[in-house]
Amino acid sequence: MSRTDESTRVTTSDQARPPRRRRGPLRIALVVALSLLLLGTAGLGWIYLKLNGNIDTFGADGLSKDRPAGSTKGENVLVIGSDARTDGNSALGGGDKGDIGRSDTAFLLHVYADHRHAVAVSIPRDTLVTLPPCKLPDGKWTRTRPNTMFNEAYSVGQTAKGNPACTQNTVEKLTGLRVDHTVVIDFKGFAALTRVVGGVKVCLPQDVYEKDLNPNRATRGGLLFRKGEQKLSGQRALDYVRIRHGIGDGSDIGRIKRQQAFVASLVKKVKSDGLTPTGLLPLADAATKSLTVDPGLGTAKRLISFAMSLKNIDLHDTKFATIPWRYQGERVAIVQPDADQLWAALKADRTLDGTDAGGKKGGRTATAATSPGTAAEVSGDGIDVAVYNGTTTRGLASRAATALSEHGFTVTRTANAVDRDRADTVIEYGAGLRTRAETVARLFPGAGLNSVPGAGVDVVLGRSYAAKGSTSASPASTPTALPTSVARDARSADDDVCSNLSYG
Repeated sequence: MSRTDESTRVTTSDQARPPRRRRGPLRIALVVALSLLLLGTAGLGWIYLKLNGNIDTFGADGLSKDRPAGSTKGENVLVIGSDARTDGNSALGGGDKGDIGRSDTAFLLHVYADHRHAVAVSIPRDTLVTLPPCKLPDGKWTRTRPNTMFNEAYSVGQTAKGNPACTQNTVEKLTGLRVDHTVVIDFKGFAALTRVVGGVKVCLPQDVYEKDLNPNRATRGGLLFRKGEQKLSGQRALDYVRIRHGIGDGSDIGRIKRQQAFVASLVKKVKSDGLTPTGLLPLADAATKSLTVDPGLGTAKRLISFAMSLKNIDLHDTKFATIPWRYQGERVAIVQPDADQLWAALKADRTLDGTDAGGKKGGRTATAATSPGTAAEVSGDGIDVAVYNGTTTRGLASRAATALSEHGFTVTRTANAVDRDRADTVIEYGAGLRTRAETVARLFPGAGLNSVPGAGVDVVLGRSYAAKGSTSASPASTPTALPTSVARDARSADDDVCSNLSYG
């Protein structure tokens, strides 16, 4: 992992504080989703009047013209933590005024169609991705930048407020999912939220000292946080979520896990306190004063409408996960096909345990016969596909080829795969062919998507397809295959605050 992360203020008391480094991102931005949820529970009139003037928006003209298709199922909300240097954020550790805005971690929040489940997937700041073309302040567009750290997307254009549209373009390129809304929150907003709720319970596996927050110190310094449970708010909460060194292996991955635990604790705190008009306005006011949103959420009415759709999500069904990853030197590489299997599952509205949460609002689960995007609606006109049998079941490739041909696909080849012990079906595709691969995948519910070198689209059949025993690709789906690492490492909002605190 990158070791260039620098630190913020060390808070030891209410008296004089030692100097702090002025770099380092706020990575706890998912609190925005919580504050939006709260907006939907009080009288609308006074909320509109109070909050409309607080909300800033960013221009939609910077969004890509080549975006994934929208979904009739769940919603995807990109939540970005910004360390902007403006509007008082420098005093909280945001850096020198006039510096460029940065965001080093983001969450993609998927709200399932049943509006009773949600999952937030963290993307570490050092993840190597492809940055698609993004708009500069002068109106020009950048060129595609492969093998680039994810956090650089927000800094494209070198502006103080950053480039949320570029980060949204990057997430859509990475996941193949359309981002319905984007929300940015800054240091000031995070600190204010934690104060308004009266502090958030955290748990540390060991004592933490000033040098853990600022590794450039010559000495250990004073005690910042004692081992065990405690409640934090304001600057101290901000210091906690930004600590990286001295806990676990000192990696950004470990810090992400602690931040996920913090957000879970915040959600639990607000739910236990209950939602009252008296407590709601200060929280909503603090949040919206520090929000920048896409035009689709640019009014209090729209924010409230979105928040209302989240109010029935249970703590246990609010999950936190991290994109499948591995180290590549000091950077983070995405693990495939695991990551594409995760995105495919979210697109199919499958929860981390494989449950279909693709029902309508109110929690009724959609059946295969009524679900949108069934096999009967798939057209393969103009798409060439090769089919490979990855099992020992005879005739499987021919069965799949027949189903493909019935939907207009051109089957260029059927053969046995080199690996004949495949559990799950995978759609492999070459550069620029993801959209075609997604069309093919609609005939193979539960199949993963895998980008590989080459110039075509291949279906590699697994035992999950053989087990269907159908003579055609059926819309009746088996649970989408999810990588076990994602489900195993996920956190629920009702987990114990002291569990699974750090990586390494």
